Amino acid sequence: METGFHHVPIMVSEVLTLLEPSRGGIFADGTLGGGGHAEAVLSAMPETGRLFGIDRDDDALKAAGERLSRFGDRFTAIKGNFFDMKALLAARGVTAVDGILLDLGVSSHQLDARERGFSYKAEAPLDMRMDRSAPLTAKTVVNEWPEDELRRIFFAYGEEKFSAKIAQRIVRQRAVSPIETTTELAELIKSAIPAKFRNEPQHPARRCFQAIRIAVNGELDGLEDAVRSAHDLLKPGGRLAILTFHSLEDRIVKNAFRSFENPCICPKSAPVCICGRKPTAKVLTRHPLVASEAEQKANPRATSAKLRAIVRIDPETGSY
Repeated sequence: METGFHHVPIMVSEVLTLLEPSRGGIFADGTLGGGGHAEAVLSAMPETGRLFGIDRDDDALKAAGERLSRFGDRFTAIKGNFFDMKALLAARGVTAVDGILLDLGVSSHQLDARERGFSYKAEAPLDMRMDRSAPLTAKTVVNEWPEDELRRIFFAYGEEKFSAKIAQRIVRQRAVSPIETTTELAELIKSAIPAKFRNEPQHPARRCFQAIRIAVNGELDGLEDAVRSAHDLLKPGGRLAILTFHSLEDRIVKNAFRSFENPCICPKSAPVCICGRKPTAKVLTRHPLVASEAEQKANPRATSAKLRAIVRIDPETGSY
């Protein structure tokens, strides 16, 4: 493939079981990546089925377009952020769909392509943009954001317990000279962590790298609204499946799904519901599904994946 883009789709059989693309209709993949999940969905659909794939990465869109070209006009690629899915689909005359997949992970290509600056394992300019036309880069975050904001994102987005020490070390170093590369940043972070906590199986910088990536791409800002928007796009019987890769994402998805199934806001002491809010979805995964042991062994990036899904119901009848 000319782009060299690769991404191993995770939990494909589980995703297909939950989405049921064999029903046909219109589906959306809000995080297209290299098109692995989209290919599986299109292959499982009848000939009348259509799929819209959304991504903000030009490399992903090109690679997916090549991979899915055999499906002709059954597949449409759209450049954009799935946060804007409702508007992106409406612009193409689609106001309701039968299924949506959101894979919130970073693609293998983005992690492994050195020049993208996502990984702490290889030296590269600090970048981390999923959309390379976006103005904010990791270099800007690291070298220009205030110390208290760095501390906040390291703790909130990376759950890094040494966030204060790391932020302080970064600010001290950048006052001497700008921090330019991924490896320079990774070693700086490692040096700020007390020695007895550095001997982890993975590099101790991984949590801060995750936090910076989330901040650069606004991955959590508006995620709850995006999940609600996806829910609103579903027809009765339509299904939404979401793959998450860290606890912050999973918590947002879990809580949103619970609110669809149990929207009542009446006090617990109230004998009957008086708010009038009715369930609009049924949760299909009481506990998140995880990748099989065999898949985790074959693809270590599947280890942290959690899959949740809902089916849209008619609030008046409770059926779908």
